[in-house]
Amino acid sequence: MDRGSLIGLGLAGVAIFGGQAMEGGQISLFLQPAAFVIVVIGTLGAVLLHHPLPVFMQGVRMAKWVFRPPEPEAGVLIRRVVQWSHTVRQEGVLALEKHVNMTHDSFQRTGLQLLIDGADADKLRDTLDVQIVNFETAERQAARVWEAAGGYAPTLGILGAVIGLIHVMENLADPSKLGTGIAVAFVATIYGVGLANLVFLPIANKIKFTIARRVSEREIICDGLIGIAQGDNPRIIEARLKGYL
Repeated sequence: MDRGSLIGLGLAGVAIFGGQAMEGGQISLFLQPAAFVIVVIGTLGAVLLHHPLPVFMQGVRMAKWVFRPPEPEAGVLIRRVVQWSHTVRQEGVLALEKHVNMTHDSFQRTGLQLLIDGADADKLRDTLDVQIVNFETAERQAARVWEAAGGYAPTLGILGAVIGLIHVMENLADPSKLGTGIAVAFVATIYGVGLANLVFLPIANKIKFTIARRVSEREIICDGLIGIAQGDNPRIIEARLKGYL
């Protein structure tokens, strides 16, 4: 559990609701269903229109990384690559077959199989670099779901404000209805700006941070396999890979 995310979200809530209370306002004033529908449902619709559905769903699944990011594996991967290097040095490259059968990661299996098949360092790098680029592109496209939500939400908030003011204008002759329209107008703006800057954009940036780490872990595998293909000493490979830490 990422406690920093929990603390950050809590502080954001305290800033908004605490500020409202300090000004003598009621927290219940933020509960405006019309404003919620305009901003949240409208933003959802815009994001769905912006992205293909599989990309949207992947972005939604990635949101859990804000509180439960994947465990860092750099140290484990370095030890694994060094073990592969020792295996090749002692038993030959064909001995890596047993490691191929033991790993469930498709990227690692591809790299090991290329090494077993006799690919040189350049061919290995070219093939694995393509996979790394494609992996990063797909992951970042999913993260942009939240960036898009952060871009659309403030605009939908303004739209909600305009709709609320139109409602006010329509009921100038009935003062009892003016308060509702004005509340929707201003609360919709708060929803749009608040959700964008306190929820959607921070989620997007947290996901991108995790993606960068996952890409770096694949680069560890790529760099290590290239070192093995070049016949580097296991200690040299280990020392170089530790630079990723």
